[in-house]
Order: sequence, then C-alpha cells, then structure tokens
Amino acid sequence: MRKMNLLDLYTDYLLLSPSLKTATGLSALTDNKVSHDRITRFLALEELSSKTLWLHVKPIYKQMEDNNAVLIVDDSIEEKKYTDKSPLINWHYDHTEGRSVKGVNFISCIYHTPEINLPVAVEFVRKDQKVIDKKTGKQKDKSSKTKNEMFREMVKRCVFNGVKFGYVLFDSWFSSADNMNYIVNECKRHFITEIKENRLVALSEDDKKAGKFINIRSLELEGVTRQVYIPQVDFPLLVTKQVFKNEDSSVGYCYLASDDLNLTYLPMTTIYKKRWKVEEYHQSLKSNAAFAKSPTKTEQTQVSHFIASVLAYVKQEALRIRTQLNHYAMKTKIMLRANQAAFAELQKLLTIETASFAKFCVR
Repeated sequence: MRKMNLLDLYTDYLLLSPSLKTATGLSALTDNKVSHDRITRFLALEELSSKTLWLHVKPIYKQMEDNNAVLIVDDSIEEKKYTDKSPLINWHYDHTEGRSVKGVNFISCIYHTPEINLPVAVEFVRKDQKVIDKKTGKQKDKSSKTKNEMFREMVKRCVFNGVKFGYVLFDSWFSSADNMNYIVNECKRHFITEIKENRLVALSEDDKKAGKFINIRSLELEGVTRQVYIPQVDFPLLVTKQVFKNEDSSVGYCYLASDDLNLTYLPMTTIYKKRWKVEEYHQSLKSNAAFAKSPTKTEQTQVSHFIASVLAYVKQEALRIRTQLNHYAMKTKIMLRANQAAFAELQKLLTIETASFAKFCVR
C-alpha cells in the first residue's frame, strides 16, 4: 500500500463499496492499523473547507489551465432525511423535486475545459438564524449569508487565486443584476446566463432611462441575438432564445443573456451548453463518492466528510484522464475486483469447511 495521510486514506475509502461509510468500517479495512477513534478525531478536528479543496486541486489545475475554460457555478441539495436537523442539515426547497427536502444545500464552482471537470470551490448553506415569516407569522430558519453572496465570493476567490477562464456560466437562479454587475465590473470577466421569461428589457439606453420596458417574450429571438438593456445592470446585454428537444421529445426553450456583445447565436448557445457539466459532477459526487453515505452527527464532521467526498471526486476525475474510464466504469471495475476477491475467499472457506465435514463423516 502506498504511503498516505488520513485524508488520502479516507477519500480512497469513499471510492470503494456503496455501503455506509463509518470510522469503524475504515479501521477494519486497514486491519485495525488505523483505529476508528483516530479517524473520528480526524473528521472532528481537521477543519476541511473550500480552502482545503483548492490547495489539493491547484496542482491539477496548473496542468490543465486554459484561457478558454469556463467557470460553472450551481447549487444542489442532497437529501438527508434521517439526519438530525441543524443549521447545516435543514429544510430547503428543491426545484427539481418541486418540494422542500431536509438535507444539505451546497454551491460548487467547477473549472471546465475539454479535458477536465474540476471543482475549485465549494460552500454550504447554513440556516443559522431564526426569523418570523411575514406571511405565516411562524418562526423559520434563515441563512445569514445568501446564496447570491456566496456566488460572488466564490467567483472573487477564483479570480484572486489566478484561475484562468473566459466566461462564468450560471442558471436563472443566480441571474441577479448584482451578480452580473459584479462579474463584469469587479472581476473583469464575461458571463452567459439563463434568464427567466418574464424578464423586462429595454430596446435602447434611452428607453431604459425613460422606463420603457417590454417583456422579453415579445421579442423574436429564436436563432438570433439582440442587444437590450435591463434594470439595475450597468451595461447592455446580448440576448437570444434557444429552442431544444427534451428527452420525452417535447420542445423546450430558454432565454440566454451575456455581456459579451461580440457573440453570435451559435457560439453563445454552444458555450452555455457546457453548463450541464456541473450536473455530471453532481451525479457522480452523489453516486460514486459517497457524498450522503456518512452517519456523522456534528456539523464539523459532516462538513469534513462532504469536503472529503468532493476530493474523492477529484481523484476519480484525475484517474479518468489517465485511464480513459468514466467514473461509473471505474466504479464498476473496482466493484468487480472486490467481488472477485470476495468470491475467491468464499471458495477458500468452503474448501476448508468441506474438508472438515469429510473428516467428521469418516469418524
């Protein structure tokens, strides 16, 4: 076995069987050479964070950096319905499910090039405040930091760390004027985002000043781009309408906006398609890196596990480049070898048992 530290050992463990990941299970895997108490202390005392993630992925990023890369920001919810409620594990509205679920809500920043899908920052929504809902008059939990504030901090951190990229890609949830202004004015970068179909736009700067806005749905934008102005945004935007077929053969569409006025329809839509790479990351993180498969109880141990899970994903991504096996094929190969070893051990035990039974019968 190669020499490794506890974080290295733990992330390896997360890439193994799909069973629940426990300190006892990892200790047993090492033939008790690493005690379960030591692993528990590691999760409780090692303050893993987004900074830890960047320190580990930076060497990989340096080999893959590309001025034409894109930075993709998106959030996801992992349900943890059997875990005690806390600021970290709380109720969040899941738009994909159309309901509120109890779990962890996390925001990831993915560095994407044709070669790699690399998480370079991750943050967790903590509902650490109690407020009164104005509509119901009931007390509810609220985060002291909004997801949009986290979004801007993560993009700022990537720029500060010298990460090279051409565009920030994000969906309509993050398409606030504050975020658009921040990316262009403070970070000096371009963006492409989906915007909601009820967005109001002005057709000229004079119309904007005069408050003459129309709904974006009234514009003929399919297959073409048009320059518009929207409230609270300091610069003109290029907008278009993308029409596509869903998996069920139904027709869908979305409106896209960018500050880069030099784009045309095809480059704009082609670049934005890369945003879906974040969904591949979410799926693999949850399916292959044991993101939700930990019985940790405290916020610190839970965050440590979640960060370690993201680092386990990074290991898989690095292995994918080297082996040309996707994450799922890699997992299947590991499980096959594990089952082969288990089968061989079973045959060995059965051989011993058969011999013992034969001796017993002779008597």
